[in-house]
Amino acid sequence: MMAAPDTHALASGWSRSLPTREDFDRLVAVAVPIVTVQLGMMMMGVVDTIMVGHVNATALAAAALGNLYVFGLLVFGMGTLMALDPIVAQAVGARDDEAVARGIQRGLLLAALLAVPTSLLFLPAHAVLGLLGQPADVVPLTARYVAVSIPGVLPFLAFVVLRQSLQAMGRMRPIVVTIVLANLLNAVLGWVFIFGKLGSPAMGAVGAGLAATFGRWGMALGLLAIAWRELRPRLVPLRRESIALAPLGRMLRIGVPIGIQIQLEIGVFAVIALLMGRLGTVPMAAHQVAINIASLTFMVPLGVGGAASVLVGHAVGAGDAPRARRSAVAALGAGGAFMLLSGVGLFAVPGLLARVYSSDLGVVALALQLIPIAGVFQVFDGLQVVSVGVLRGVGDTRAPMVVNVLGFWLIGLPVSLWLGFGVGAGAVGLWWGLVAGLAAVAAFLVLRVRARLGQALRRVAIEEQAAGI
Repeated sequence: MMAAPDTHALASGWSRSLPTREDFDRLVAVAVPIVTVQLGMMMMGVVDTIMVGHVNATALAAAALGNLYVFGLLVFGMGTLMALDPIVAQAVGARDDEAVARGIQRGLLLAALLAVPTSLLFLPAHAVLGLLGQPADVVPLTARYVAVSIPGVLPFLAFVVLRQSLQAMGRMRPIVVTIVLANLLNAVLGWVFIFGKLGSPAMGAVGAGLAATFGRWGMALGLLAIAWRELRPRLVPLRRESIALAPLGRMLRIGVPIGIQIQLEIGVFAVIALLMGRLGTVPMAAHQVAINIASLTFMVPLGVGGAASVLVGHAVGAGDAPRARRSAVAALGAGGAFMLLSGVGLFAVPGLLARVYSSDLGVVALALQLIPIAGVFQVFDGLQVVSVGVLRGVGDTRAPMVVNVLGFWLIGLPVSLWLGFGVGAGAVGLWWGLVAGLAAVAAFLVLRVRARLGQALRRVAIEEQAAGI
């Protein structure tokens, strides 16, 4: 049994946790390529949205709803596979290369298993969206978008395994190169399928879904090929221990709460989008414009959170608790500062941003009201996602799940419903509820980071119990 922590010693430890120049340099070195990758993945959706937005408002709403449905089902598997963050990062910090190999092999096995139920859940899209009261002119197009996305499920989950593993290993160059090439492929295929070029029929929103599916295959196969030198010794030969049930179960105990946490977070945004759909096609399209812009800036603190997970995990694996604390403080400061600046930017030029996405005057007018609200929740969103990354680095995955229930579902969503429909504020009221939820989640998670990193830290136990530090 671990002894009770010495509060005086812990307070003294936090007093020495101000990051040094070296800590910030290390954060920048890891975060910049991760942010580049996150932005690259986001740009694929941005390009598709811009192209579909210039077809018509119905196509934009269908692509938005289809992407919401697809990503809403993919995120659980993606989050579950993020168990690789602490497992691989801490193994790298401990210089345990065999544990790295077992982690990657187990990740690919879980990806294949998760792909089956995820794909099956894509099939009833038309019926589900109809029951949820989505616009009648949008549902058929959305269902076709979802259908053409099914073949992309397995390669997407496999790509997540390879990306998270290489990221934890500090091998970012292959991921960056893969994302650049995938963006080029997606842009060309989107242009061909959406607008009907080079002999293809013009498929509008459905073409965007088809381009995304080809893009996911390109990402998985491209990353495997480009990073084969780093991956080969971890993939070949197959370790017998990698298919043992007990370690797979322990990996799921770490990963499933991450999957649920991300599902809950994405879920509340999905509910808001569905509520927008009940308000009509224009509110749905305007919401997609504003959330796409906010999501683009969100990629930076998301990348900083990924870097924090890697750096904190390395420190825990190496038995260096002070470095773990300094890395956490550096990441929270950097993520919060960036989102403060981006929030100012959203306040400054909402009209310019909205007109990039749509030429529909109704969509632009409503987006002009939503984009500044996104500027308000930027800081809260940055702090919460970086906090999640820090906690993931130490293997604390259950607390963020609980916090998401409390903040998003018991605070944010009721406020959205009250303002949007009770008070009659419509789309604007729904978005102010998001602000309330994000503020609550950010506050809870920052406090959790302080408490968790003030305790003794230990490597996550997959094969055997790790020693505390």
